[in-house]
Amino acid sequence: MKIKDGYILRKVAGVDMVVPVGNNIADFSGVITLNESAAFLWEQLTTETQAEDLASALQQRYEIDWDLAYKDTNEFIGILKEAAILE
Repeated sequence: MKIKDGYILRKVAGVDMVVPVGNNIADFSGVITLNESAAFLWEQLTTETQAEDLASALQQRYEIDWDLAYKDTNEFIGILKEAAILE
């Protein structure tokens, strides 16, 4: 899975936000703001990757328990799927 083309991460007033570009502007309603760990996962999703790899990267980056990393990763993936941002 990876982020669909047409969505970028931008820092606006110190806050990481998902911004649609091109044709996605008309289809995207709402705003997605990301905390530091979600922005890290977003960056990992700019190339094709799997949930387990994301959780592993999160675990290493923040030195957290695997179960927590996997849970948080899957919650984030669920948010992106609901917003139809993943391919």
